[in-house]
Amino acid sequence: MSALEWYAHKPLGGGIYWIQERFYESGNRANIWLVRGSQRDVVIDTGLGLRSLPDYLHSAGLLGPGAGPGEAEEAAAGGGRRPLLAVATHVHFDHAGGLHQFDEVAVHSAEAGALLRGDNYETVTWLSDSEVVRPPSPGWSARQFRVQPVQPTHVLQEGDVINLGDRQLTVMHMPGHSRGSICLHDRDQKILFSGDVVYDGSMIDWLPYSKISDYVTTCERLIELVDRGLVEKVLPGHFNTFGAERLYRLASNYISNAGVCHKVSTCAMRSIASLALRVTNSRVTS
Repeated sequence: MSALEWYAHKPLGGGIYWIQERFYESGNRANIWLVRGSQRDVVIDTGLGLRSLPDYLHSAGLLGPGAGPGEAEEAAAGGGRRPLLAVATHVHFDHAGGLHQFDEVAVHSAEAGALLRGDNYETVTWLSDSEVVRPPSPGWSARQFRVQPVQPTHVLQEGDVINLGDRQLTVMHMPGHSRGSICLHDRDQKILFSGDVVYDGSMIDWLPYSKISDYVTTCERLIELVDRGLVEKVLPGHFNTFGAERLYRLASNYISNAGVCHKVSTCAMRSIASLALRVTNSRVTS
């Protein structure tokens, strides 16, 4: 199966494209975002990486002349193809599986070591054959799937700015779901690329390296963004986009529910998930 068959995309306007893996039918299927700038393009999360995402971007014309703002002026000036940076909102397998396909890779410092090691425990690698409804290649099996080790070329910290030329994305370290989770904030356009920090569903805080107290602080920051009028649209790691009102409600509900009972149940779920991941990954490596 070619990369063109494996992925699908939809333009959202303003140089932003939504991309998904067509044949990975799972609640874990992540949104992939392409943000085009006048000097640099950024891919936010990379999916499983079962087929080449860079090949798809090139073959589908998403990086070619005329596909984005400023391209005509660049071509007239004799400019070449803009640099392409892959940014992981966090290193979980459904977001980071394709990072090894890119020359430039960025991740938060808290998870850079896990990515470098190809740590399939911290990346919570959990994939079944039934979720991949069309194998990417003959004889493929989910048991073969691993998040491959990647040397990050950019190690991110809170407040770093990714400069695309005509737009800037500010890194916001938002732990809770994972220790290195980030959001990318386009302050001028009031857009938040939220990864798994928040999406229109239940926030997951029971995985290895999840932490409820961190998540509460993160949700307080999300509420502050809404209160200050800094976010109008959220482009999340899963499911559909939503606006500021829904962001406020999701963050507020998490804080309200993060009591003793929630902490006890979360602790039990984390123990079960950790054991299952260790068993699964020991089978893969044996």
